[in-house]
Amino acid sequence: MISKNEIKLITSLQQKKYRLQHRLFVAEGQKIIQDFMQSGWIPKFLFASEEAFLTQTEGRLISEKELQKISSLKNQSGILAVFEIPEAEKNTSNDLTVVLDAVRDPGNLGTIIRMCDWFGVKRLICSEDTVDCYNPKVIQATMGSIARVEVTYQDIEVFLKEASLPVYAAVMEGENVYNQTLPQAAVLVMGNEGNGISEKILQQVTHHITIPQFGKGEHAESLNVSTATAILLSEFRRTTEK
Repeated sequence: MISKNEIKLITSLQQKKYRLQHRLFVAEGQKIIQDFMQSGWIPKFLFASEEAFLTQTEGRLISEKELQKISSLKNQSGILAVFEIPEAEKNTSNDLTVVLDAVRDPGNLGTIIRMCDWFGVKRLICSEDTVDCYNPKVIQATMGSIARVEVTYQDIEVFLKEASLPVYAAVMEGENVYNQTLPQAAVLVMGNEGNGISEKILQQVTHHITIPQFGKGEHAESLNVSTATAILLSEFRRTTEK
């Protein structure tokens, strides 16, 4: 059983202003929720339409119809949890860090968070106009990786000014990344899907790198930002991990 007030609260969390107001977000799917819980996150609410989903987990059994009412998915996944948004921490560890300048697509952000998790990047810094990482579409796209990557929103111009590490930017006119020896501790800046990295941010960059185009066709103007991030993180790890 789920109350009308709970339905109203949970459905409101599809909007950023209510996520910020209540400091809550929604995660759906057994794997995603398990990843959060295995990482120490405790759900404020947990609902499932089948008892099997609640094995060894405290939660409430509700009907599929009720679950569909609170789900943001076209076809609900059988289990939904609500977690508290953690307080942001300004981590100053010297390690590989990714910075995003105005990345707007939820799928791109979710995939970038997955790439950070895969390549062992613990910290992701986002500009304040980057899409909210607790957007339901972002949460789904991370496939649970957001439980292991610290994502913070801040003024990235100030962050880069204060950075003690070399700052690399992915730009079309940069140096061929495959000819570089990349440091293990650095900041990698990735830009907006259509406009790239803003000029004020480029002024804080110490190294410009690019992924060269090998295909001769003129139709592929650029790489998707999440694809480019994956390639560059692979190069940072390949040239520093022996």
